Amino acid sequence: MDSTIAAISTPIGVGGISIIRVSGKDAYKIASKVFRPFKIDDFNIEPRRMYLGEFKAENFNEKCMMVWFKAPYSYTGEDVVEFQCHGGTVIAKGVLDALINNGATLAGAGEFTKRAFVNGKLTLDEAEGVMDMINAESESEVRAGYNLLQGNLSKEINQIQGQLTKMMAKIEVTLDYPENDYEEQTAMETVASVNGIIERLEYLLKTSTTGQIVKNGSKVLILGKPNVGKSSLLNAILNYDRAIVTSIKGTTRDMLEETYTYKGVKFVLTDTAGLHEANDEVEKIGIEKARQAINYADVVLLVLDSSTKITDEDIEIINMCKDKNTIVVVNKSDIGKNIDLSQYNFKYVVMVSAINKKGIEELKSAVYNLVIDENIVNSNLMITSARHVEAIKKAINYAHDVVNGIDMGITLDVVSIDLKNLWLALGEITGNNNNESIINEIFSGFCVGK
Repeated sequence: MDSTIAAISTPIGVGGISIIRVSGKDAYKIASKVFRPFKIDDFNIEPRRMYLGEFKAENFNEKCMMVWFKAPYSYTGEDVVEFQCHGGTVIAKGVLDALINNGATLAGAGEFTKRAFVNGKLTLDEAEGVMDMINAESESEVRAGYNLLQGNLSKEINQIQGQLTKMMAKIEVTLDYPENDYEEQTAMETVASVNGIIERLEYLLKTSTTGQIVKNGSKVLILGKPNVGKSSLLNAILNYDRAIVTSIKGTTRDMLEETYTYKGVKFVLTDTAGLHEANDEVEKIGIEKARQAINYADVVLLVLDSSTKITDEDIEIINMCKDKNTIVVVNKSDIGKNIDLSQYNFKYVVMVSAINKKGIEELKSAVYNLVIDENIVNSNLMITSARHVEAIKKAINYAHDVVNGIDMGITLDVVSIDLKNLWLALGEITGNNNNESIINEIFSGFCVGK
């Protein structure tokens, strides 16, 4: 990475300021060609101090701020210069063009963060934490991303890899000096240590259930026959009128999806067409979509009408949901209670009035408690990435191979191969196994300028 790169780091468009970032061995030299600090001669500037001055673009001058971060004390580990100029497309582009014309090259997607990784400023999972924070749509996503960026996961992985390195070294010594007859003792110690590692990895895997809900949002499906108040419930949960509400059967024909946050966690809420025998072709399609959506929901809100008795249509829908995380929402509680639930063994039942918004907070809390483990979501270590999940599963499989191999009497030289594979699987998380294809795939998902 000998080139010096530059990019606009703030969103393009009208705004208070735009930040243009330069990184590489020639960053300081390029900056000296285009920027003159006020009241300082000969560009004699100090690192980590902000200077006000004049930037000379190709066709205009700009009054802006500049700061120089001298390597290795910068985000990328290289010399970095940042310009803070007035916001706007023309000014930011003009500043960037001037930097490129004086020797910089345009940065690729995520190239600044990739250089930080290559230069040892971040591990791969910490870099993913940066992207997670940028893309966060809820407070819990920000916290999870920050915990990654802080190195909470990489420290855990590095500790486990350190254990594995010591095991492999001990096996090597045992094999080099067979006359000491330590092979059985080394094998027993290896089994004990690897079993401990399996426990730690399985705990990490357990956190991923909550972690991936935090990252992707919990899918909550509103289901029921026509006119039980599904769309009114959607509006009440969102706290604004998103769905059209009428007394006409079949008003909702297609699925309507919106998000809301509760206790800092994102939920993806879907309203569906009322389930019944429909004659209209469009409505039939909507009903079939609703039936299929049950398979992908984390939580089903089964809406029943408090003012009427349970019908055959209700019973059919109840049977559809019996194997799902289901909360029975008894709506229209303000009208009266004619419904009888005594013969059904519903685990979760919430009484609401969607029109009056009574019981909505209790319902949100019930949904949250059904899918979120608060001890995990509030902890400093939670797996949110599907990539990390796969690497941990792979590592657990190799760990079991080690234990099973020793139990079957496989020689330590073969066991050492499985230990190495276990080490490499964990290295996929932090990036210290040098898998270039994984590294490139991750950084390609970043925006230009980060």
